[in-house]
Amino acid sequence: MIKERALEYFKSGYSCSESVMQACIDEGLCSEELLPCATTFSAGMSSGCACGTVTSSQMVLGYIFGRNNKFGNQVFAREKAAALVEEFKNKNKVTCCRVLCAGLEGSAKKEHCSKLVADACDILENLIKVKV
Repeated sequence: MIKERALEYFKSGYSCSESVMQACIDEGLCSEELLPCATTFSAGMSSGCACGTVTSSQMVLGYIFGRNNKFGNQVFAREKAAALVEEFKNKNKVTCCRVLCAGLEGSAKKEHCSKLVADACDILENLIKVKV
């Protein structure tokens, strides 16, 4: 369900990172207070670095599994974070926005980024299913 909602948000003007975050907020996975934080992670943290779908997904994992949370365990949270990056790389080779979107503009870039939103959401959903 996260993926479908995130894709709707992405198509309606939310950035990649905001789309993932807002879908997770809608599902009750994290606080709505995180949405403004996700804004700065779009477009590779506005510098072409880490893909916004990955960084937003990492924020959700930290919110669920990080220190002082319901399933809080620093080691477990970091294992989830590493698994997210590994699986994203398995699907897309890299996590760098600049590399992922090299040479793409306009509708071609939007279409490509829609796939990245979908991939990140699929991975995130699988990682959230196993809580402990």
